[in-house]
Amino acid sequence: MLVGSHSVNLFQARKPSFRNYTSPLNPLTRTPSSCSYSASAPTCFPIKSSSAAAAPSKTELTLANLDKLLPKSAPPQPPQLDPQPGIEDRKKKATTENKGKGFLEGLSLARLWPQVKAAAEEMSPRHLKTLRRLLSQTAEYSPRNNLGSRWRDYHGSNNWAGLLDPLDENLRREVVRYGEFIQAAYQSFHNNPAMSVEETQMPRNVALPDRSYKVTKSLYTTSAIGLPDWVDDVAPDLGWMTQRSSWIGYVAVCDDRREIARMGRRDIVIALRGTSTCLEWAENMRAQLIQMPPAEEGGEEAQAKVECGFQSLYKTPGAHVPSLSQSVVEEIKRLKELYKGEELSITVTGHSLGAAIALLVGDELKTCAEDMPPVAVFSFGGPRVGNRGFANRMEAKNVKVLRIVNSQDLITRVPGIFVGEGVLEEKLKNSKIADMLDKKMPLAYSHVGTELRVDTKMSPYLKPNADVACCHDLEAYLHLVDGFLASNCPFRKNAKRSLVRLLQDQGSNVKKLYISKANNLSSLNLEREGLMATCLPSPS
Repeated sequence: MLVGSHSVNLFQARKPSFRNYTSPLNPLTRTPSSCSYSASAPTCFPIKSSSAAAAPSKTELTLANLDKLLPKSAPPQPPQLDPQPGIEDRKKKATTENKGKGFLEGLSLARLWPQVKAAAEEMSPRHLKTLRRLLSQTAEYSPRNNLGSRWRDYHGSNNWAGLLDPLDENLRREVVRYGEFIQAAYQSFHNNPAMSVEETQMPRNVALPDRSYKVTKSLYTTSAIGLPDWVDDVAPDLGWMTQRSSWIGYVAVCDDRREIARMGRRDIVIALRGTSTCLEWAENMRAQLIQMPPAEEGGEEAQAKVECGFQSLYKTPGAHVPSLSQSVVEEIKRLKELYKGEELSITVTGHSLGAAIALLVGDELKTCAEDMPPVAVFSFGGPRVGNRGFANRMEAKNVKVLRIVNSQDLITRVPGIFVGEGVLEEKLKNSKIADMLDKKMPLAYSHVGTELRVDTKMSPYLKPNADVACCHDLEAYLHLVDGFLASNCPFRKNAKRSLVRLLQDQGSNVKKLYISKANNLSSLNLEREGLMATCLPSPS
């Protein structure tokens, strides 16, 4: 195509430049007056203004807009050493705490924290493992160490000085062991509460918890009062509740050489159960003090008095059985002669009514024969038995008494009008006020012996407001003793005693948390494992 010379000036080459052109895509720079039109040359040329030199170029504006729209990539920063590590974390934490401060203050965490902490601890795997072990039926005991030459200390030769608070582990095991002898008496009585004439001629079969002992004598108690004959006609099936004589316990002797070597002597145990029949309850209500026959003429022993009902159950003979006093004395004399020359000890243990009668047994045994072996009484939940003269008489005879007392047990505070416990009672014993009370008050009772005090509220498993029956129950006593460390220490975490019997006897007094856990643990199935036939509840 040929171009005329007159049109050459229209196609002169220009240097490429974007300086004076406006992008039609940029709405910010497109204005109505930005283009000039010519008839001869319909080419768009920008109109230069006087401020074009000072204003930024259109290309720079376009690039700036694109820079705003496109994502930015932060340039790599060289690593810097923080002279104070964790400052940013602390700042973020402080910010978070400030945001939730008002909400947390409203929760009153200072009040809720102990409960939350205890709940978290109870739900921990370690605690559940311990609970599973305690809920198992397998008998697991504290270690039975060799008592050897120290057996007299554990039998009370020094009134258990230095062994009670904190509680010595060997003494704890001995106390629990003697309590289990009482449980065997409860179980044997409930298996066969009725008494026959033929049965009295031979020892009753008792499932002893310690197989190193054997039963040598069955013991019976007789009430001095009786019910009318028409009571038997109304309730003939409950004749054992109204019978005057009832099986109350047994005498057992250690017959295992290795156990004798461990204990350092041959031990004779007299175990007595608590109140179980109507006539025994009636005797308990006879709370007046009566004079005891003096062991020697004159002296302070002549002022010894004991409760009428307890003395009646101990001294009254039955129609087919001798009195409890006569049976015990005859059997102890026989065993003493049988094992003449050996190191012997006599341990009388009882619960509730049995604890009261155990004091009368210990008082009589100490002077029934010459050269009697050491006599110690382990009483669980025992009531008061006599006045201050009786306590002095027991001390003069050197009968050692360890009273295991639950602070929440009301039975340990009766009978008696004047109620004094602990330090107050000890102060009254050695004051002139005690003499005045003995002479002026008909129910001036006093406790005997050394005290080991436990408390239901210390157990993490029992409700702090447990009822009267639970606080007096023998299994609850053994549970508390097994977990007792000291008066100022919490419950022992490595307690060995199983909770199965406690759940069965006192399920309503166990915390609901442990009831639900026990139901969920497959190891606890009382009926399937036959526990109902082997663990009978004590009627205390």
